[in-house]
Amino acid sequence: MANFTEKYGNLAVVLGAQWGDEGKGKLIDILSEEYDTIVRATGGANAGHTIHLPDTENPGQTKKFIFHLIPSGMLHEKTVSVIGNGVVIHFPTLYEELQILEDNQITTKDRLLISDRAHVLFDYHKVVDGMQENTKGEKKVGTTKRGIGPCYTDKIRRNGIRVHDFLDMEVFERKYMANLELFKQMYGDFEYDTETELKFYREKANEIIEMITDGSYYANRALKEGKNVLAEGANGAMLDIDHGTYPFVTSSNPTIGGICTGLGLGATKITNVIGIMKAYVTRVGGGPFPTELLDDLGSQIREAGGEFGSTTGRPRRCGWYDSVVARYSAMVNGLSSINLTKLDVLTGLPTLQIATHYKYRGQTLDSFPASLEWLEEIEVQYIEIPGWTEDISKIRNYEDLPENARAYVEKIEELSEVNVSSIGVGVSREDMIFRD
Repeated sequence: MANFTEKYGNLAVVLGAQWGDEGKGKLIDILSEEYDTIVRATGGANAGHTIHLPDTENPGQTKKFIFHLIPSGMLHEKTVSVIGNGVVIHFPTLYEELQILEDNQITTKDRLLISDRAHVLFDYHKVVDGMQENTKGEKKVGTTKRGIGPCYTDKIRRNGIRVHDFLDMEVFERKYMANLELFKQMYGDFEYDTETELKFYREKANEIIEMITDGSYYANRALKEGKNVLAEGANGAMLDIDHGTYPFVTSSNPTIGGICTGLGLGATKITNVIGIMKAYVTRVGGGPFPTELLDDLGSQIREAGGEFGSTTGRPRRCGWYDSVVARYSAMVNGLSSINLTKLDVLTGLPTLQIATHYKYRGQTLDSFPASLEWLEEIEVQYIEIPGWTEDISKIRNYEDLPENARAYVEKIEELSEVNVSSIGVGVSREDMIFRD
């Protein structure tokens, strides 16, 4: 299927709608064929988007790209990618990703812009992140220790360093030293290689300056000029600092509000909001997970789906599809449709289960509860659906799916109260079914 801009409009948003790792990168990569500008709104190098492209040198094989900061649309050389003001940027990681693209003959010059209002994440943020996590004992969040929380803390504390500070390195270094001293006062005089880090930024400053733009103005002007913009979320709705399973969440807003604030785009300009959901559910790190499978079946799904973190390599926790989470996420984000990923992973299971409701002390809950204490006690209500054994990885038309696979998708639509507009049936770019 082509003509995505007609289907999704000139400002489409792709968001994670579960606990992250839903497979956002693949759909973003596909849609980027028709979109001019790809904009990343929130998060940092704790979010990994994985894309599999056909390997031209090895027919039948795929080449895997993992991006943590660069928008997934960079694989299409006609696109311009913008890292928005809501992102916290660890520049050494960014340069590693740029080098990977260059090594694969993908030109990046003049194709990556960075908002002047985005915050800079330093290695001392990562050191502090680790120290904070180590003090929490059994209440560890499961952070990636990439420094995301401490950097956003600087932002909210109003002493963060922003990208525009590179325009005056004297100011930049003064702020840098003041922030580092503050952290040492708070956490002790920890050993830290200040000079090596500052040397990196002195050497890269001019290159970074060439990429700086007013991100909000750029995106809004692109729309005004009739260009098509694709907004890329990071992490997932249930990791949202406000709406997720707090405190087992990230430090930003992966929900639709983060798109508006993280890019400076007005909500009325958004034409479509696509929520990415796996055909089952996973999460990494600590925190509640009502439909988690703690038996061999959970391990089987993990192995079949390659469920290991693209950022940390940690094994992901796996569970049944949760329509309570889906309805809650659809409500909070105002989802237009669902991109259901990894349906093929469930092939071969004799029966499948879908969570329909939660009960707390005998009472059916209307929505996903805020209280962790409630989540420890809830009873998950399930329905059972027969599985299928046919290989679906080469199917491209919805009608060609096995009857039981279609029934599973349609039950998800019914319980989640959102249409499924596309379905992932494999890892590669072409392994996607689009529905009218």
